[in-house]
Amino acid sequence: MIAYAEQAKSCEDLLKEFLASGDRSTRGEKLAFAGVGDRDVYNITAPFEDNGELVIAGRVEDRDKEKSEVMFFAKRGGQWVPRDGAPVFALQDPFFTSIGDELVFGGVEVYFDGEDKHYVTSWRTVFYRGQSLALLKPFAQGPLTMKDIRLVGLNNGRIGVFTRPMMVDGARALIGYTEIGGLNELTEEVIGSARLIRNQFLPDEWGGANEAFLLRNGTIGVLGHIARMEENNIRHYYPMVFAYDAAVHRTTPVKLIATREMFPDGPAKRPDLTDVLFSGGLVRHPNGRATLYTGVSDAEAHRIDVPDPFLEYET
Repeated sequence: MIAYAEQAKSCEDLLKEFLASGDRSTRGEKLAFAGVGDRDVYNITAPFEDNGELVIAGRVEDRDKEKSEVMFFAKRGGQWVPRDGAPVFALQDPFFTSIGDELVFGGVEVYFDGEDKHYVTSWRTVFYRGQSLALLKPFAQGPLTMKDIRLVGLNNGRIGVFTRPMMVDGARALIGYTEIGGLNELTEEVIGSARLIRNQFLPDEWGGANEAFLLRNGTIGVLGHIARMEENNIRHYYPMVFAYDAAVHRTTPVKLIATREMFPDGPAKRPDLTDVLFSGGLVRHPNGRATLYTGVSDAEAHRIDVPDPFLEYET
């Protein structure tokens, strides 16, 4: 039986629960990227197959800038290098899923001030679809200022849509959910009207979905992040998961699955971003383990072996 969330917990309380939950001796490892000059690669996806080859999408960016590209990388001799002939998108924070026999890819399109190229004025999530990377075509976009819109194919042929409106009902951000009958129905209006999920975040904290998985019992496992900000705008981002039951519009309590201390030391884009892990994707394995792929401190890309966080929701 699924235990549903009744009340939101703070990031600090969730962290205490995670630190008391058991063995955290597993250490993450940095992924080696090449072929991008001095730019950083971070906020990667998990590997996915395109025309028989595993590729990773990553955010590629100068350390002192916000203007970025999303590139696709293939592994060559122990390093991930730009894949020959793959498209390059002027986006941030890529994601992917499979809907039917199509690849759905997306990222965040950022708009800069015309006079100050470092000042971000707005952003939105954009979507592409196609049989392969080479055939991707734009087909949808989300409302302005909304990130973390994610799709998942359901057993009945419909498509679940997770959203993340900001500054709603006195909260910094909430996750929403709706369903569509096909990709052609993914519109700004549909995304903007998604039903909000309660009891996940405190009003001054926030989070979002990064990847969604259809679980064996028909519920949806969500890999996401939860975040808080302290004085001087110091940010803390943690990878988290929960299960969502669309039939009753309820979720399990949020639980953390990793912390910054579980990964090797490394640089940060800025001092306020040191304690930032941005969940990129998760690969579940038959042995009860899973590999989490994550951006680290807005400067590097890492992965770590963890217990499969969705198994408890399937039993």
